[in-house]
Amino acid sequence: MSNPRTPRRSAEQWQALIEQWQQSGQTAKAFCREHDLGYASFCQWRKRLASANEPTRSSGQGAQEPAFVDLASLASSGAGGWDIVLSLGDGVELRLSRR
Repeated sequence: MSNPRTPRRSAEQWQALIEQWQQSGQTAKAFCREHDLGYASFCQWRKRLASANEPTRSSGQGAQEPAFVDLASLASSGAGGWDIVLSLGDGVELRLSRR
C-alpha cells in the first residue's frame, strides 16, 4: 500500500512551482489540480515566498508600483473565467473571480 502523504517540498521547489504556475496562464486551483498540489499549501507558500522577496521600507527602497491587469483582455482570450487574489497585507486578501 502506498503512502497517502504528499512529499515534502523545499522552499526552492515551491518557488519553481510558483514560477511555473505564473507562466502557465492557469488559475492557481487548476494548476494545483493538474500537478496534484494542495491548494491551501500552494497559497501559503506563494504568500510566504512573496513576503520574503519584498523589499523592506527600512532598506531605503519605496513600495513597488502597483501592477495593473486589463480584465477585458482576459475575457477575450477565451480563458472562460479568471480568479484574482489581492494580498492587502496582514493576512487580508481580496478575491475576485469570474466563471
